Amino acid sequence: MRSTKLFSLNLITLALLGTATGAMAADFGVQQANTEHLKTANYQCKRCVANDGYSGTVGASVGVIDADDDHAINQLGTGSDGAIAGVNADVAYQQSGYRAKVQAHQLGMDNGFINIEAGKSEQYKLDVDFQTITTNQHSNAQTNLWQNNGMLTPSDQTRVLDLNLQRQRSGIGFEYDFSKLTDLSLNSYARYDREDKTGNRSASLMDPSPVNFAEPVDETTDNFSAGVVLDGENWLSELSYYGSHYENNIDNLSLPNNYDVYSATPDNQAHQVSLSGQYRLASSVFSGRVVSGRMIQDQDLVQMSGNPVQNWDGQVDTFTSNLAASTRVSNRLRLGASYDYSKRDNRSSVFDFAQYEYNAMSGAYKQNTPMDIERETFKANASYRIASGYRLQAGYNYKQVDRSYGEREETQDSELWSKLSIRAIDKLTLNLGLSYGERGGSDYQADELTSEETESLMRKYHLADRNRTELNARASYTPLEWLSIDVSTHYANDDYDATTIGLTQAKDYGYDANVQVQLTEPLSLYAFAGQQWIDSDQSGDQTAIWHTEIRDEFINLGLGATYSGLLEDRLTLGMDYLFANSESNTGVNPSSDGAYGAYYSYNHSVNLYGQYLLSPQMALKLAYQFERYFDTDSAMVSANSNSGLITLGELNHNYNAHQLMLTFSYKLL
Repeated sequence: MRSTKLFSLNLITLALLGTATGAMAADFGVQQANTEHLKTANYQCKRCVANDGYSGTVGASVGVIDADDDHAINQLGTGSDGAIAGVNADVAYQQSGYRAKVQAHQLGMDNGFINIEAGKSEQYKLDVDFQTITTNQHSNAQTNLWQNNGMLTPSDQTRVLDLNLQRQRSGIGFEYDFSKLTDLSLNSYARYDREDKTGNRSASLMDPSPVNFAEPVDETTDNFSAGVVLDGENWLSELSYYGSHYENNIDNLSLPNNYDVYSATPDNQAHQVSLSGQYRLASSVFSGRVVSGRMIQDQDLVQMSGNPVQNWDGQVDTFTSNLAASTRVSNRLRLGASYDYSKRDNRSSVFDFAQYEYNAMSGAYKQNTPMDIERETFKANASYRIASGYRLQAGYNYKQVDRSYGEREETQDSELWSKLSIRAIDKLTLNLGLSYGERGGSDYQADELTSEETESLMRKYHLADRNRTELNARASYTPLEWLSIDVSTHYANDDYDATTIGLTQAKDYGYDANVQVQLTEPLSLYAFAGQQWIDSDQSGDQTAIWHTEIRDEFINLGLGATYSGLLEDRLTLGMDYLFANSESNTGVNPSSDGAYGAYYSYNHSVNLYGQYLLSPQMALKLAYQFERYFDTDSAMVSANSNSGLITLGELNHNYNAHQLMLTFSYKLL
């Protein structure tokens, strides 16, 4: 439930990510060799011909959808019943050093994209892209609250709607290489992206009893990045900027008899400046990175008392640095180490806020506490070639986290790991891994200042003492030219030996297997299988001592075949089948009427297709896709099952979906 005493400061959702643009891997390849004094005319290829002009394929798809539930859009790409159409393209053009490329997939459908690039080789490049992404959370949600201009109006008529989210992403980027204008190897880039998100999602409020409703969504996020990359013979550096601005176009929601019962996600912005570099010295490589950022939120806060805090001055300053080194000691031994430091300094305003109890406002006031976090991570590793085809790797990782005003102000995580790679056995590759880690820290406290919990024996799992053991293995075997087998498995055990109330143990284990078979030149087959189990135990002590066991199980099975060369090499047939199943069972001891039940879901997906070459340039592809989806959740309750709770109804899924698609493609020669 979302409390109305004040909405949580949302700055943490702005956690700054490293700038995604601009490659930071040093390039010491042959292409960077100094060829200034090389007489290249003597080595020109007399038979090499540049493929100027157009190449690639263009096409269009038309089809029809028959689905019982809009949830099918998550699997089929479009979920609305009726006719569908889209454009596909993968076209390239080059002429006298100028290049252009257009890629599109199902453009015009609920999920499709187009990307356009144009520029001159080793000088500049412009790219523009557009993408639509549609997802369905639930279908046929039932609500008696009608939202209009920020007012949730109760109605006797039940409204049925789908909880869909539609995203429209568009962006433009530009890169320019100044190397030919200066004596330096200098590249620059800039990019702007915008995402508009609309639709509805599930939410809840308390007035005075719990109410689930469909929250309207209308929000915009703008991202901008820019940077310059300067490199030399043995070094590389980058200076970059990243900025983000989020705007919510829907204000706080109100009821006719109570204003601002649901606070909207506040507008916010984030900025980040980064300086990074890499240097090679003989057989050693050194790299570093420094990032400084600021997250800002300046909007009114909703309070239970009805008097909002105006112009909330929310600010979080962030700082991150990284140093890494790797050196080859000999042709057998390589050593590496890295150090990471990050700090989150919360400089937000401090106010007195009224406190809410179960049935009424307590009348007491309490100040919000800005919490700071500081992290330090050190890693060391070694790689040693024992003999030809045998390599042993080992390392040590250490992390310390300091939290101000936390239940546990300091934690230390340490881990030892090793990995053995074997390539000496003919047609067989083996990788074996083992790791052991421990977490400890300062005294765990639970009091009014540092925690909302009052039970001193309770431990939050991400702060509690923990011992973790993990093993993994992978084998790749190719006994015959037409057969390859890949198998992997893992096991991990987390032991929270110092926890009395909370998560006490968790196990995660599973396997994956893949087989590829080329029976004949035209016929190829594949199959895969994977299972995962997650078992966890928890203990509690509210009215009586109780213990719960949660058993989660996942399975994925698939197989497929492709047969080509039919009808004088004009026809190709294919088939893909996927089965996915997940199940979660929660048992409580001693059991009670309120014990949790099971969550269960499964999915069958079949894809049949045939492609026929009308000519060397033209092809037709007919594809049929079927999905059978079912899930049920015992935690879901009907709208009339509890007089004190208003829900969106039973949101389980149980449907069949069919998609028939005809695609025409034309190959440019």
